[in-house]
Amino acid sequence: MAKLCIIFMLVILTAAVPATEGLKKGPKAVEKWFKKLPQAKEKLSKLHFYFHDAVSGKNPTAVKVAESKITSQAPTFFGIVSIADDPLTVGPESDSKIIGRAQGMYCMASLEELGLLMTFNLVFTDGEYNGSTLSVLGHNPIFHEYREMPIVGGSGIFRLARGIATAKTVWHNFTSKDAVVEYTVMVLHY
Repeated sequence: MAKLCIIFMLVILTAAVPATEGLKKGPKAVEKWFKKLPQAKEKLSKLHFYFHDAVSGKNPTAVKVAESKITSQAPTFFGIVSIADDPLTVGPESDSKIIGRAQGMYCMASLEELGLLMTFNLVFTDGEYNGSTLSVLGHNPIFHEYREMPIVGGSGIFRLARGIATAKTVWHNFTSKDAVVEYTVMVLHY
């Protein structure tokens, strides 16, 4: 149990601390950005992409790392903890262009419905947001048609970000548990 707690805390710390674009350019670049901040205007960005969660096959992008003693009796799979590094793509097809990764964890955190606690970073690796991240932390009742989770921070272009990420399942295989989820993100940032 102690090992599980240590692993869980390391995962939380890893998922909760986004990469900082400014540090790649050096501390002087970040300092310059902070000096400009009082005159900066807040921007609204809208992003649209697809999240591919593969838990089966030879190359899963999400894996179960823990479960509770009561998980096997819980109809909602309460207590499962999974770690993910899921591709974000332009389209819903598996061979669609990858623009980033969703890196973090999700846990079955509801006794009453299939609801996830999701904490992950959207790490953009291509296009105008390349090198920037958004951090998501929220409740995701996976069988609701429309789900909304808060954006709680970001880095790079998305410094001081706040907003919402909405999710809608495009495809789900009940046997393999693989899924493709459409995301629309509205984010305010400087």
